[in-house]
Order: sequence, then C-alpha cells, then structure tokens
Amino acid sequence: MNAIKLLRIGSLLMVVVLISGCAVAVTSRTIQDDQSGDHLVTQTPSTLPSGVYDWEQLTVQPTDVGQRRSLFDSPTATVNNLEFHITTLNPGQQSHAPHRHPNEELVMLKEGTLEAILNGKMIPMPTGSVLFIAPNDLHAVRNVGTTPATYFVVTWRTPKTGAASATP
Repeated sequence: MNAIKLLRIGSLLMVVVLISGCAVAVTSRTIQDDQSGDHLVTQTPSTLPSGVYDWEQLTVQPTDVGQRRSLFDSPTATVNNLEFHITTLNPGQQSHAPHRHPNEELVMLKEGTLEAILNGKMIPMPTGSVLFIAPNDLHAVRNVGTTPATYFVVTWRTPKTGAASATP
C-alpha cells in the first residue's frame, strides 16, 4: 500500500480516535446510607473509556459472507452511541441487503475492492476509499474483487438522530 493510501486511512482513524478519546470513564462507586449501612446506589462506567484495540486480540466472528470483529458499541461523553466494527467480506459477497437507517455511517476500505450501492447507484471503491452514508440513504457494499475485502465501519447516534430502526 503506498504512503498516500496509508496517510488517508491513518487520518480517518485519527478522527475515530478523537471521537472515542473524548469519552470519560465514570468510576464505580457505592453510596452508603449512614444509618443502616445499606448500599443505596451503585454507579458503573457509563461511557466508553479511551483505549487501544489490538487487531491480534480482537475476537473473529464468522458470518455467512466472511467475518466480523467488533470493537465497541457504547455511549461516549459526546455522542449517545458510537459503534465500531471491522468486516472482512469474501469475494462476490454483499454485506447485507440494501437498507437505510437514521444514523450516519463511515466505511473505510483497508484492503480489497468493493462496490458501494448507494441510493441505487453502483460506485467503485478501490483500496483506501471512504464511503460516507448520510441518514436514511439506501446502502450496502459488495466485494467485486478476487480477494477478501476488509473495511472499518463507524456509526454514531446523537440527540439529532432519528428512531433506531433499519428499513429496506
């Protein structure tokens, strides 16, 4: 992979790190009633803490079309929910049937060749490409290459995001 493609992917991953790095971990604490000694409230971490996710340590989940590595799906200090996963799509396979949802999505192609299906248009995605999916746009991706295609997917939800149902 040439330096320009690595720089492009690195820049996009920095955006993801900045988003997730804004998260503040809430420490676990218990409030105790002074008179009875009973524990009244227990708080647990409620937002995604900063962290490094080592590729070699990620659990590989086989799918019908390839494999998936899930990193996180959690609230952060600045968004209602931030979800990040990595998909490896086998040659000739499609991620899923075209669908739409109210949240935005980024797809960053690490290796391989995809074709984006976006609102009925087929758009080539060579290695290093980035696909931004606006709310409610009909979308999917298909591996049109001869080798597995691996891509990073980031979605997020904010108070402006509509209802959470995905529709065809």
